[in-house]
Amino acid sequence: MRRIPYSYALASVLVLALVIWLVLGDFQRFQTTAPDAPATTEENTLRVEVREQQSTPFIPQQIIQGHLKAERETTLRANLAGFVAEKPIMQGQSVAEGETLLVLDNDALPERLQQARDELAVAQAEYAGAQRLRQRELISQPDLLRLQSALSASAASVAQLEKQLNDSRPTAPFAGVLDRVQVELGDLLQPGEEWGRLIDDRRLTGAAWVSQQQVGELSVGLPVTARLLNGQHLEGTLTHVSHRADESTRTFYIEATLDNPQRMHLAGGSAELTATLPPRQVHTLSPALLSLDEEGQLAVKHVDEENRVQLTQVQLVSADIERAYVTGLPDSLRLITLGAGLVATGEQVTPVMVDQAVTDEASTAGQESPHALTD
Repeated sequence: MRRIPYSYALASVLVLALVIWLVLGDFQRFQTTAPDAPATTEENTLRVEVREQQSTPFIPQQIIQGHLKAERETTLRANLAGFVAEKPIMQGQSVAEGETLLVLDNDALPERLQQARDELAVAQAEYAGAQRLRQRELISQPDLLRLQSALSASAASVAQLEKQLNDSRPTAPFAGVLDRVQVELGDLLQPGEEWGRLIDDRRLTGAAWVSQQQVGELSVGLPVTARLLNGQHLEGTLTHVSHRADESTRTFYIEATLDNPQRMHLAGGSAELTATLPPRQVHTLSPALLSLDEEGQLAVKHVDEENRVQLTQVQLVSADIERAYVTGLPDSLRLITLGAGLVATGEQVTPVMVDQAVTDEASTAGQESPHALTD
């Protein structure tokens, strides 16, 4: 009988040992104890990083580009023809209300006015005497009426001459600065001709146009700050918000009254108007956490009490590169800060607090690199 090679015998022994090991391993599966319970639902759900936060008060502002103008300003025009006889107020001087600004050649108006007043006195005396005669029926009614008409004509003449005399000496309708004088002594002015400008810049008016999106939050009485080109500021109040948009631009006109205690020369210049709106409760978050819902509106994902993802519409109050201020969320919520793009609305998740997530990451890093804390 031929002898079996040693290598074949060794291979057979190894195969037999492997079969016995497999058989014994299968028998060990049949144990009296129940197998481990399947993984819980929480272990099978996606983990998202969340942060608990409360709404905080926020004072929004609207920044509007506008311009400044004097609160009161008027163009001075001549009411009658005449040569410039005097310039009692020089250009740039302050004047009080009622102060004479210019004197025109009055063409003997004072004398003519005195004559008219004398004639009026005579007409009044004659009419008074006629009334007494009429009571005794010593004068007819038509004669009395003719004397009354003469009295009225004399009174009208006096009033007309008084107006002409006043027009020859135009006065300031309000206190301010004679900002411009465009005539010289001897110049002839015609009725309606412009000869100067009076402004009152103790207070300024900030005027601007705002969009349809901005005007809804503006109301009369809001505080306004005007930043000037030189960096200075003026404080004031919003005094007018137009109720109708301009037909060509679809924007609304607004005005703010600003104090100008130093009488700075600002009328006609540009300014940046900042309107401070009423405070609102907002949530502050990263702009990256904003998304769009099915309606195309801004929304934010957060987790409710049952650990389900909720998508809530929000209104953007203000934003910059680093943070966004939104309203529309509950006062207290768990905001999804990581993993929001991987979960759908209504899906149950495993929320992990931000602090806990940082601890877990540090622990994992420590296990992978035992010397991480000793380097």
